[in-house]
Amino acid sequence: MNAFIENPRLQTAARTLLRLAFGFLFLAHGWQKFFQFTIEGTVAAFGQMGVPAAGLIAPVVATLEIVGGIAIILGLLTRVFAGLLGVQMVVALFMVHAPGGVFVENGGFELVLALAAGALALFLVGPGRISLDALFFKSKQADKVLINA
Repeated sequence: MNAFIENPRLQTAARTLLRLAFGFLFLAHGWQKFFQFTIEGTVAAFGQMGVPAAGLIAPVVATLEIVGGIAIILGLLTRVFAGLLGVQMVVALFMVHAPGGVFVENGGFELVLALAAGALALFLVGPGRISLDALFFKSKQADKVLINA
C-alpha cells in the first residue's frame, strides 16, 4: 500500500485529475455569473443573500472563478488560486449556504463544501509535474515537501 501511495506517476495523475475537474467547475461557475446570470443579476442575487458590498464582491468573485479556474487547469500559480478559491468557498459556505442545510436543492452547502475541499487539497498538495508551475518554477521539490511532511 505504501508503494502505491508514494508512486510519483499516481500522484501526478491524481493532482492533474483534481486540477482539471475543480478548475473546470470554478471556470464554469464564473462563466455562469458573467454570461448566464450576468454581473447585474449576480449582484442582485448576492444582495438578496445578504452578501455585503454585493456590487463590488460579485464581479470580483466571478473574475476569480474564471481566472482561477483557467489557472488551475493549466497548473499556473496553482497554490495561489486554489488557496483564494478555497477561502472564497469557505466564506460562501458560512455566509450564504449553511442556513440551507446540507443539500443543494434547499440552497445548502454540499457543492460549496466539495469545491472548498478540492481547492484546499490542491493548495496543500500543489499542481504536480504536469503543470506550468512545474515548468516555470520547478515546483517538483515543493510538492514533495508537503507530501512527505
